[in-house]
Amino acid sequence: MEHVKKYKLEVSIALITVVVMVMSALWQPKLLQKVLEAIIKDDKSQMKELGLYLIGIAGLGLVAGVFNTIYSAKVAQGVSADIREATFRKIQTFSFGNIEEFSAGNLVVRLTNDVTQIQNVIMIALQSLFRIPILFIGSFILAMMTLPQLWWVIVLLVVAVFIITALSFSQMGKHFMIIQTLIDKVNGLAKENLLGIRVVKSFVQEKNELTRFTKVSEELTKHNLIVGTLFSVMIPSFMLAANLAVVGSIFLVSNLVKDDPTVIGSIASFMSYLMQIMMAIIIGGMMMMMTSRAAVSIKRIKEVMDTVPALTYKDVPEQDLKGSVVFDHVSFRYPGDEVDTLKDISFSIAPGEMIGIVGATGAGKSTLAQLIPRLFDPSEGSVKIGGVDLKDVNEHSLRKAVSFVLQKAILFSGTISQNLRQGKKDANESDMSRATEIAQAKEFIEKLALQYEAPVAERSNNFSGGQKQRLSISRGVIGDPKILILDDSTSALDARSERLVREALDNELKETTTIVIAQKISSVVHADRILVLDKGQLVGEGTHEALVKTNPIYQEIYETQKGKDENND
Repeated sequence: MEHVKKYKLEVSIALITVVVMVMSALWQPKLLQKVLEAIIKDDKSQMKELGLYLIGIAGLGLVAGVFNTIYSAKVAQGVSADIREATFRKIQTFSFGNIEEFSAGNLVVRLTNDVTQIQNVIMIALQSLFRIPILFIGSFILAMMTLPQLWWVIVLLVVAVFIITALSFSQMGKHFMIIQTLIDKVNGLAKENLLGIRVVKSFVQEKNELTRFTKVSEELTKHNLIVGTLFSVMIPSFMLAANLAVVGSIFLVSNLVKDDPTVIGSIASFMSYLMQIMMAIIIGGMMMMMTSRAAVSIKRIKEVMDTVPALTYKDVPEQDLKGSVVFDHVSFRYPGDEVDTLKDISFSIAPGEMIGIVGATGAGKSTLAQLIPRLFDPSEGSVKIGGVDLKDVNEHSLRKAVSFVLQKAILFSGTISQNLRQGKKDANESDMSRATEIAQAKEFIEKLALQYEAPVAERSNNFSGGQKQRLSISRGVIGDPKILILDDSTSALDARSERLVREALDNELKETTTIVIAQKISSVVHADRILVLDKGQLVGEGTHEALVKTNPIYQEIYETQKGKDENND
């Protein structure tokens, strides 16, 4: 409702034109009756006068209908755009946990299909909201006045149509929620398949994927066919009831015509009102169907809008955070899990230090890193940057201080410069040149015809894995962050490029605290200190040389990788 308030003028015009349309529709049968009576009397002057009057009323109704459609569309499009924007803005406040709770595919359907359902019901509401009751009541009264002897025919028609409508919609309603849920599933399966098409092709899984998709698609088709079948039965049933009423009316008044020929005009007018009564109920039924479906969509949008973000930031003044990091007895458990991913971890990092984090797969390395930029909050304990608890820092201050480069390099469609400016919105070409030189991306960028204005395709498919990682690192360092987190973000680089990136980071970002998460010990061997994680616990801390001598977990990882390197040699 709050979104409709912005369009008070447009709504008012749409409703006024609806009233004009209905009054025109109600008055035309009465004029037609008088025209027929004039024809029977052979009163040509009255026929001409009434004919012009009838054309004028019809023209007025036509103009009102055009304006009603225009302003109804403006309101429907505007409100749906506002809802879509508000929903997207709300999603931007969600944490990783909130996104995982809904799933990306589910949120896309809510932003598109559900908003479209709401748009459709607003459109039909503004075209029919006042029209239905006025048309129904007006036609009912005028039909009674035209041929009062047949009042019971009108009542029978209304009762019959209402029974048909009630039976149809009682069956349709329960299928609408199922249909929206299945649309979510179809969208999710299609998205998953297209994003993972290389895996599907590599393992020859086309038939299995087709089977999965077909199963859900056929279920969706079944429920749509049920709704369609009910709807296809409903409309002919309406028409049958109306035509029976018309035939009955003609039969009942046939004897009256012998005594009073002018009754012909009355029966024509009476039938027109019967049809208008039926049309009012049909339109009302269609509106009920669309409203029923839109109600499901409104509920789904409301679920998104009512969701409380798992992470909120305090409205505190901007802070210039230093590069120190402190974990104070931190434990963390993902929502829905029964076991802690991180268990009672404590350590501190001084500004400017380079820290390596190693451990077996599933040890909790990436989870630990995600707590530093506050992508999640710890279940217990606290994380501090520059001596300040992250819960007491505003979001802008934190994002300015911490830069996180993911292992999976995600670039957005656009240009290279647009992607780099996500790290620093006012970055100039000099800033880009420096950042790309640090990340060893400058070499391949300068070979491109448009260089920094070169296009980035959807999902950055026009760049190799190593190029994407280098661009991602460039974006991470361009803003000179106080803390730089590299989550295995050099995994796609060759040994030479990785060494050059590390040396550039050491030389150009001396004041920056660098945290490197790596599978390979060779990536962190030169770190000031290395943290060793095992099953969510901090089991070692020190330099490479010290850990090789004293830490069994680190020794095992080192020996395993050393053996692989020797075999490769």
